[in-house]
Amino acid sequence: MKTVNKFRVFFILGILVCLELMHEVVTEIFPTNIFIDYLLDAAVILIIASMTFFMLKGIEKTANELQKNRNRLKNIFDSLDVAIWSHDLKNDTLLITPGIEKLYGYSKEQFYQNHSLWYKVIYPEDVSILSHREKVLAKGEAITSIYRIIRPDGEVRWIQDRGIPTLNENGELVDFNSVLFDITDRKESEGRYRSLVELSPDIIAVFSKGKIDYINETGSRLVGASSPEELIGTSIWKFAHPHILEKIPDKELAAEELEDTKNFEFKAVRLDGQFIDVEMSTMPILFEGRPATQVVGRDVTQRKKAEKTIQLMAYHDTLTGLPNRNRFRQHLNDVLQQQENKMLAVLFLDLDRFKIINDTKGHSVGDILLQKVAKRLEQAVQGDGMVSRQGGDEFIILLENLDKPEVTKIAQRILDEFSNPIEINDQEFFVTTSIGISLFPVDGDDEETLIKNADTAMYLAKERGKNNFQFYTSQLHGLSSRKMELENGLRKALEQDQLSLYYQPQVDLETGKIIGVEALLRWKHPDHGFISPLEFIPLAEETGLIVSIGKWVLKTACEHNKAWQKLGLAAIPIAVNISVRQIQDDDFVATVKTILNETGLHPRYLELEITESIMQNIERSTFVLNQLKDLGVKISMDDFGTGYSSLSYLKHLPIDSIKIDKSFVDDIIHHSNQGAMVKTIIDMGHNLKFKVIAEGIENQEQVDFLRKNACGVGQGYFYSPPLPSDKVEKLLYSGLAKNGIPIH
Repeated sequence: MKTVNKFRVFFILGILVCLELMHEVVTEIFPTNIFIDYLLDAAVILIIASMTFFMLKGIEKTANELQKNRNRLKNIFDSLDVAIWSHDLKNDTLLITPGIEKLYGYSKEQFYQNHSLWYKVIYPEDVSILSHREKVLAKGEAITSIYRIIRPDGEVRWIQDRGIPTLNENGELVDFNSVLFDITDRKESEGRYRSLVELSPDIIAVFSKGKIDYINETGSRLVGASSPEELIGTSIWKFAHPHILEKIPDKELAAEELEDTKNFEFKAVRLDGQFIDVEMSTMPILFEGRPATQVVGRDVTQRKKAEKTIQLMAYHDTLTGLPNRNRFRQHLNDVLQQQENKMLAVLFLDLDRFKIINDTKGHSVGDILLQKVAKRLEQAVQGDGMVSRQGGDEFIILLENLDKPEVTKIAQRILDEFSNPIEINDQEFFVTTSIGISLFPVDGDDEETLIKNADTAMYLAKERGKNNFQFYTSQLHGLSSRKMELENGLRKALEQDQLSLYYQPQVDLETGKIIGVEALLRWKHPDHGFISPLEFIPLAEETGLIVSIGKWVLKTACEHNKAWQKLGLAAIPIAVNISVRQIQDDDFVATVKTILNETGLHPRYLELEITESIMQNIERSTFVLNQLKDLGVKISMDDFGTGYSSLSYLKHLPIDSIKIDKSFVDDIIHHSNQGAMVKTIIDMGHNLKFKVIAEGIENQEQVDFLRKNACGVGQGYFYSPPLPSDKVEKLLYSGLAKNGIPIH
């Protein structure tokens, strides 16, 4: 207001001076005119009044505008987290805007009363920032500082302080002004962003001119660095795979071009030389005021491995590593599309005896066996085609550009590979294979037909004794469909009463007296009549139906034997064949015990016939057989000599008798050794204190040989064929089997 008053005085004095000069001029022109004097005086008064009026109006307007500007500025400062602090060091006076109260939470009066309050509210760890700030201001340099304060309620806020110093002529700091901003929200956002960046599982980095400007912890760990600082300033091409470097001669140019890349994958190299797969996205940014490229990426090495694994699993068998069914069919289709009058051969293989080994020794041994089989097949094929596993114990081989004699040679080579045992855990396993072969184009011109016909030919090989190969012929067209039909029919056979038991007498070779019978399963199909046991028994074992069918056979045989005894017939044992699959069933012993109790048959009149295949799991078999012996049941080894049993195990099994297979009995007449094998088996049986039974006796010459060599019991068509229950009952009334004359 003092400035306005001075302005008014100077303004009025100026007007008066001007009027005085005007008066002198008029007087010079009209020196004696009184009217003029009055007129001038009136003009002076009027001018002074007018000027005074306008001056006052202008001053009033200026004051109003100034007040409005002050109010507007105050409103701006009040709406912002901003305060101005002016400190006159010489007079130790402060000038503080009201914004200080909003920022610091203290009133202006508190700061005016205590000039050191400003220092006391500083966060303890940030005091050193103020010390540095004072040194810079003392040099006359402006400085921007960022520090924390503690408000009265304990809240911590971030302050940005722009300090501007004033020096006197001696270079001494006389006052400084500070503009203070609350940047807490910005710092918290930066903190959250930094946390996200530093703790991110992804790689986040910034580079410019081909060198790394920033990289987070994840990125440094990815390339094998001990810390991010170790990588700052490092060329990005240090981590590029050699293949990439070979394709990019100008690295600096390539780095600039890379900034425009959005998404890409590449193979990188770590500091330790290990290669990794990386997926990245890039975008141009400004970093510390200069153009740069931000990279966000991740290590996808494990994902790539998983993709390869999935791809491998999709087209390869996980157990053997061979191409699987899908890969084989794809390859066969590709080859068929490229073939031009060239021969192809599809070999369908099924392992013989594998199911017995798998059931007796367990799946772990079965898996190892399949792996070894796969290697033998590859050795046999010797690069002439593709070997694949279809599943289970089935394999398919594709041979290309070979004629039929060459295919025959390879098929025989495969059979020869399995002539030697496979050793697993110091134990030998004998496995053979049945092979069916179809040829392109004579047996089919598409993959489905060729595989189906090879499969059909394989079943022919099974029927012809296994361990052989057969080529497909048009006569085999119905074989595969017959197998499917029989399998479906066998599942209904029990329910529809299609199964029955026949019995073949066992005879004392010296007296001809019947001393036992063997139960033999028969199946009369409603459309095909009687089905050979050689055809449906393996099918029952393959499908697992043998367990339920075997239980029915055991119970029916016991019921028949007990019924014969109730009729007053001689009490004799009845022999029932038991498969390995039944023995492996956990409830088998309990089932036998239950059937004996339900039928009332004494255990000594039940004889269970097993085969040498139980040797594949000798521990389990020995345990079960001993439990059966504890029940009082007799145990017989059927088809002795045709398997691969170990005598060292055989002598420890609770066996009562062994049965000489028909093939050896036939040798008595037809083989050059004239029954030497039969004699050896008889002698061995006696030495082990086993009863010896000969099967398949068909003539008197065989009977004489067996008697001469002390074989006491035999059975075969020479005495009687297998008979239904009612006819066996009539035979048992006589107690004798008529030599060579079938009884009907």
